[in-house]
This record gives sequence, structure tokens and C-alpha cells, in this order.
Amino acid sequence: MHSAFILDKGSAFLNIVASVLLASLLLLAGCAGNSQPSPASPPPLDVVVVPVQQKDVPIYGDWVATLDGYVNANIQPQVSGYLVRQNYREGSFVRKDDVLFEIDPRPFQAALDQAKGQLAQARGQLAQAEAQLALSKINVQRNTPLAKAHAIAQSQLDTDVQNQATSEALIKTNQAAIQGAEAAVEVAELNLGFTKVRSLVSGIAGIATTQIGNLVGQSTLLTTVSQVDPIKVYFPISEQEYLRVAGKFTSQVPLQLTLADGSIYPHPGKIAFANRQVDQQTGTIRVAGLFANPGNLLRPGQFGRVRAMTALRKNAILIPQRAVSELQGRYQVAVVGANNKIAIRTVQLAERIGDLWIVESGLNQGDQVVSEGVAKVRDGMTVNPKHA
Repeated sequence: MHSAFILDKGSAFLNIVASVLLASLLLLAGCAGNSQPSPASPPPLDVVVVPVQQKDVPIYGDWVATLDGYVNANIQPQVSGYLVRQNYREGSFVRKDDVLFEIDPRPFQAALDQAKGQLAQARGQLAQAEAQLALSKINVQRNTPLAKAHAIAQSQLDTDVQNQATSEALIKTNQAAIQGAEAAVEVAELNLGFTKVRSLVSGIAGIATTQIGNLVGQSTLLTTVSQVDPIKVYFPISEQEYLRVAGKFTSQVPLQLTLADGSIYPHPGKIAFANRQVDQQTGTIRVAGLFANPGNLLRPGQFGRVRAMTALRKNAILIPQRAVSELQGRYQVAVVGANNKIAIRTVQLAERIGDLWIVESGLNQGDQVVSEGVAKVRDGMTVNPKHA
């Protein structure tokens, strides 16, 4: 009976195992009947690539510029008086020595006439002194042998000699007086001439700062005349730029001027000089350029931009700006390598030339960089490169 019980338990266990296996087989068969084929891998991402360029590249500097006259002459009178006439049209071109203003000349004409009268008087006194000297010489010559012969008293001869010496001294005094009178006449003539206020340079005359009938003096600014051909263009460059281009930034370097409306001025300029010192507040040094200005188109006070070549990069490596991405202050590019796999490289950039970057390090000639689709690629990804 015990053996039968054991056989019954074994049979039951075998039945359970068989049932479990059958259920598993049925489940697997059902799953196999309902399963779908696994999806295919996505195709490689299409990206646009460009080859790295390598060539000699000129480096340009670009600075804000202020225009000023080559010479700015403040026109001020040299004598005081009432302004009676303005002889120029404001904003017009005037030539050197053109009469711009006139001051009432009558007081100065009177002073000149008086000086001439004093000169004539001094000359008359000189003539009288010369006549007296001639008479004194005659008396001395006549009385000298008579005094030796004791025909006249010695005291009379001494008086004649004294009169001759006095006449000679009076002549010197009158000659000095004549020189003073001549100087007074010259000053009076100059003052009379100064009543015609003339331009000191040829250039554009500005707006008159005083009106006819005003009393003007030597400190009165009447107007300003600016010589504008050539015209000066001032622009500040940083101390670092100056040190980099010192010795290369000469008068042989052509300057290009862009005007306020964006147009390029047709005449190239040249370097005139650099200021003697660096501005401690801005850290810049002021440089002056000269531009020909036929027709006087350019005027003092205008603004523009000056551009000049500061260096030439030999065999520079160039890539488009759009191929560069920035991550936490580092610049990266995606390079398509062997088997069309992406390699993310960190690069060091230099100057920007138009829409290109100069690459200091991180790329080599012949590398292919992704220019479109950079944000979608990852390191190690396989892509389908297409050339731009």
C-alpha cells in the first residue's frame, strides 16, 4: 500500500510538469503567431560638409573715425574797433589773404597821420641840428689859427668847440627821434592794415560769430577757416594693436574710409602720424590719417570708419563661422572622418574674416567639417556627408 501511494505521487508530479510544458509551448506558439518583424535602423543623417581652406589671408583693422580740418585757423582781429563789414559768404571757400571782415579804419587813419606828422617834425629838427653843426665846424676852423696867433681869446675857440659837440649830440638825438617816429608810422600803418581782417589759410569759412556794428577786440573770435584738402581723419587704436603693428603702420599703408551713409570714399588715405602718448583713460593711442578731398565733400566733424591692413597671415586655416559651435566658452567643430563618422574637435580661433574664422589649432588641411546640421550630430555618429 505504501508503494502504491508513492507511485500515485510520482504520477501526479509528472502530470503537473507535463501540463506546465504544454502551457509554455502553447504560449510560445501564440506569441510567435502574433509577433511583428523588428524595424530597420534609421538611415544616416544628411549633413553638409565643406573642406578646410588654407591660404594667405590679409588681416584688417576697423576703427571709428572723426574728421577734422588739416588746419583750423581761428580768425580774430588784431586791433579793437567797431565791425563795419563782412566780405565773405558763410560756408564758402576763401583763399589766403582774402578780406573777411573790416573794422572802422578812421581812428587808425588818424593815428597814422599823426605819426607821419611827428616823423616830419623829427626830420625838420634833424635838419636844423645839421645846419648848426655845419656852422659850428666853420667857426672852429676859422678861429683855431686866430687863437693860436692870439688874435682872439682862447675862450671863444673853446665856445665854438663846445657848440660843435652840442650840435653833434643833438643830431644823434634827432636821428633817434626819427627812428622812433618811423617805427610809430610803421605801427600805425600795420594797425590800419589790421582793420581788414584777412584769412590766414585757404579753406572753408565757417559761420560768423559776431554781427556788424559790434565792438570787437583781439580776443573776439570772428569765424574759423578750415583747410580741408587734404583732410585729417583721427581714429583711436588700442595699445595692444599699436604694439602689434608698430613699425608696419606707416604712410605706405593705404587707408579706406567708410562714410556715415555706408558708402566707401573713393580716395584712399595714408597714415600721417600717431600721437605721442597713450590715453590712460581709454588705453588707446590716437592716429591721424590724411585723405585727399577734391570738391571739399568731407567736412570737419563728420564721422566714419577707417579700415587698414595690419598683418598678413601665411597659410591660414579657414572655416565658415556657421561650422563653429560654442560650449562653455570652448569652440568646437564636427569633422567627418573615416567611414563617415563624426569626430567633435575643440579648436582655437583667431581673427574673423568676413563669414570665416581663422583657426589657430585643432584642424588640418584636408579636414571636412560640418557646415549645416552641426546641432544634430554627436561624436561617433555615422552621417551621410554632402558637399556644399
